[in-house]
Amino acid sequence: MQYQVNAMGKPCPIPVVETKKVLAQMTAGDTVTVSVDNAIAVQNLLKMAGQKKLAAESHTLASDHYEVVLALTEESLSAVQTPAEEEAPACIPDARAKGTVVVLSSDEMGSGDPVLGKALMKAFVYALTEQDVLPDTILLYNGGAKLSVEGAPTLADLKLLESQGVEIMTCGTCLNHYGLTEQLAVGSVTNMYAIAEKLMGAARVVRP
Repeated sequence: MQYQVNAMGKPCPIPVVETKKVLAQMTAGDTVTVSVDNAIAVQNLLKMAGQKKLAAESHTLASDHYEVVLALTEESLSAVQTPAEEEAPACIPDARAKGTVVVLSSDEMGSGDPVLGKALMKAFVYALTEQDVLPDTILLYNGGAKLSVEGAPTLADLKLLESQGVEIMTCGTCLNHYGLTEQLAVGSVTNMYAIAEKLMGAARVVRP
């Protein structure tokens, strides 16, 4: 049998809670398709699927529409039929490297070919989203200010990092210099005093 869970617009941990209720009614061979509107909910559902040994796959239908399909197998049957007093599902934890600051001072990574440099920087920011432990703060200044504005190829990944608790701070003077002040699309505007304070207090500074 195929089940559906519409968790669009519902905050964590509601998508996981509602999915667990459906799973408890299912038998081996059944599937449930869960609709959510953010990538964090997808990660939480996949994390739960891994814990309960469910077969799982996710699909991106739009920037704010995702589907996670979970299949119940004989192996996972006992794992989902747990007592009602089971501990409440948790959202993805705040897994950040405390005191780690990533500095993006250019929209290119390395020197040489500018096209390659931009592609490498895009890949680096994406790679940050895939880390088990995330940085505490990302500072963007000089050319790096171009990475946090509307239309930037890195914008979606920076927004994902922000949603996971990473502080995104872009130099206001730099935005003004490039004529991008009104186009900032993620995080907050900062100043050189705050940048210096973050760097002086950092346990580790990463500069790609």
